[in-house]
Formats: sequence, structure tokens, C-alpha cells
Amino acid sequence: MNTLTANELKTKGISAVEARLKVDEEVIISVRGKDLYVVMDVEKYAKLREYELTIALQEAKADVEAGRYVTESVAEHMKRVADDI
Repeated sequence: MNTLTANELKTKGISAVEARLKVDEEVIISVRGKDLYVVMDVEKYAKLREYELTIALQEAKADVEAGRYVTESVAEHMKRVADDI
């Protein structure tokens, strides 16, 4: 994965990101030697979000099938949540 320093980004701007995205799908932004951010095109980001939501749905279905859920009124739910805090 390509790495771009914050200073390079500051001096060269978005053209530095665009150039690196032509070579690799993601660009890491490094700040003071620490990798902090990842830049990618919006289509790849949307696909990753779709995968994330698909996994969340699978996990929720597995929880329902395993009986790991609670049926309760709004008031009961609010009390349970408040008691957990």
C-alpha cells in the first residue's frame, strides 16, 4: 500500500493522492511517522460498506436463530438500558 506523508499532501495536494491511487487501491496518510488515515475512491468505499452491512445482517440473523434477543416494550427496554449505565 502506498504511503503519503501529511507534509507531501500539504505541499502537493490532491494530485499526490490521485497519482498514488493510479498505482494502488488505497493510500495511507502518515502524520509524524504514524499511519493514521486511508484514502480510497468512493466506489471501493461503498463496496466495503456494503460488505460491512452484509456481515452485520448475517450476525443479526445468527443471533435470532440462536435465541440471543429480547422481546420487550419500549419502557422495558429503556429501563434495561438505563440500568446497564
